Amino acid sequence: MSNESLFERAQRVIPGGVNSPVRAFRAVGGTPRFITRAEGATIIDAEGRRYIDYIGSWGPMILGHGHPAVLEAVQRAASEGFSFGAPTEREIELAEEILKLVPSMEQVRLVSSGTEAAMSALRLARGATGRQKIVKFEGCYHGHADSLLVKAGSGLATFGNPTSAGVPPDVVRHTLVLEYNNPAQLEEAFALHGADIACVVIEPIAGNMNFVRAGVPFVRRLRELCTQHGALLLFDEVMTGFRVGLESAQGLYAKAIPGFAPDISVFGKVIGGGMPLAAFGARRSVMEQLAPLGPVYQAGTLSGNPVATACGLATLREIQKPGFFDALARRTRSLVDGLLAAAREAQVPMAGDCEGGMFGFFFADSLPQNYSAVMATDKERFNRFFHAMLERGVYFAPALYEAGFVSAAHTEADIAATLAAARDALKV
Repeated sequence: MSNESLFERAQRVIPGGVNSPVRAFRAVGGTPRFITRAEGATIIDAEGRRYIDYIGSWGPMILGHGHPAVLEAVQRAASEGFSFGAPTEREIELAEEILKLVPSMEQVRLVSSGTEAAMSALRLARGATGRQKIVKFEGCYHGHADSLLVKAGSGLATFGNPTSAGVPPDVVRHTLVLEYNNPAQLEEAFALHGADIACVVIEPIAGNMNFVRAGVPFVRRLRELCTQHGALLLFDEVMTGFRVGLESAQGLYAKAIPGFAPDISVFGKVIGGGMPLAAFGARRSVMEQLAPLGPVYQAGTLSGNPVATACGLATLREIQKPGFFDALARRTRSLVDGLLAAAREAQVPMAGDCEGGMFGFFFADSLPQNYSAVMATDKERFNRFFHAMLERGVYFAPALYEAGFVSAAHTEADIAATLAAARDALKV
């Protein structure tokens, strides 16, 4: 079967031929690759073509595909039963492992997706504070819950407008959308609405703007304002959690801001190792607002699924081995530095950044600091580069706005092959 014939077939029975929009290649054009299998740092499509994989299932595959310890744990768990609808010891073990690594949380609730975790965390923040308004930042993605599908309003500190059909304006009227890394807008929002803000939700490194960091002064002021006004600070670490470092992004900010910690954290991707699993957590007094203890309702048939928890637990144990993140960060840095060097050689403007096993690059003179700046980068050159790399056996994200991921399975030879392909692709 060819990718084209599979895509034609898929479009007859699945909207757009895909089950998640970015897979459709709409941003870059062309035909999506239908993947049949994966091994290590490589994925293979329906036509038998191999690609060096820098998507890694959009972040979870930090160990690479088919890691032996993870595969063994999953097979063993599957042989014992797929789902019980009752508690298991492994749920406790995974919760204990997460809490051991994230000191800002005292309790955690397991769910099945990042969207579900973020949606539930926002409900918890509103229930715990008794307030309705939330603040988010343009360009940050926290899943497809209705109240989060919102773009910036017409001016500073105005409430947002829906970005999806099917979302009534009334649903997003309590959502305030600000510019990322803009402390002036933050100050104004709290001056106008501070007593009504339940929480501020932020991606500390925005992976849906490709790779944009929240500046340390910005995060420091955000923490101060939330504390001053009694709002909860919600760190969305679905993408960055255990991906940018064992301490996650909040650990990086804690090193730069003494005493820093978010009030609520959301995790996904790596903690499931590629299975549908996510989590949200906070200090005990906040988490006790959840049912069955408190008035904030949240439930899920497959939450804490025994096969998913086995996969996540095996993954978390592997990434805690000595030297894991040092090696991963070196490999990621060598990729980004190599791409930037190739671009300089080709006299093509490019900026890039990375942390741990997460990276991003832009066809621009400098790193963007917010969504507007990302939108101003050279999209057409990115699209040409993407397809040229794909033709040369390298699979980057099929959209300018998505971060990339390096795994422990990527070898020096993989990086060298990628950079050789890039030197050719930058001429296109």
